[in-house]
Amino acid sequence: MTTFDFTPLYRTAIGFDRLANALSNSARIESGGYPPYNILSVDENQYRITMAVAGFSEQDLSIVSEQNTLVVSGRLADSDQNSDHEYLYQGIANRAFERRFQLADHVKVTKARLENGLLHIDLARELPEAMKPRQIQINSSTGSRLIDNENAAASATDSDSSTQSKAA
Repeated sequence: MTTFDFTPLYRTAIGFDRLANALSNSARIESGGYPPYNILSVDENQYRITMAVAGFSEQDLSIVSEQNTLVVSGRLADSDQNSDHEYLYQGIANRAFERRFQLADHVKVTKARLENGLLHIDLARELPEAMKPRQIQINSSTGSRLIDNENAAASATDSDSSTQSKAA
């Protein structure tokens, strides 16, 4: 397994240590391929995770969002796992699972729905007002002088032109 050294990143990128740690941790986690899932970017601030969870009902699934981590897990109830039958072939996976997703700051789960064996989880990035871009007005201590100087220059030009017209 390849390991990455993010030390050079710490020297020039202040406050991105959490990102480097997330990248490092994601390389270590082997989640397997069950259940399969898609991540869709609906628009700039809207996302959707779709997981194929055939055989699981709403009661068998759990979605927990805590500290920038989304955990989706599924466990079939004991009554659903009927061991009285002898399977000749069992191709449908009904094993328990747990999937973890790292969420960026201010990404929240807005809703989840189970439809035709697919679990859809909608997410939205909601920036607080304090973090949204805002226009900053530039003030200068000489700003009023510049305006006065321009007015003075304009009035001096006017007086020069009136003086020249009187001389002519």
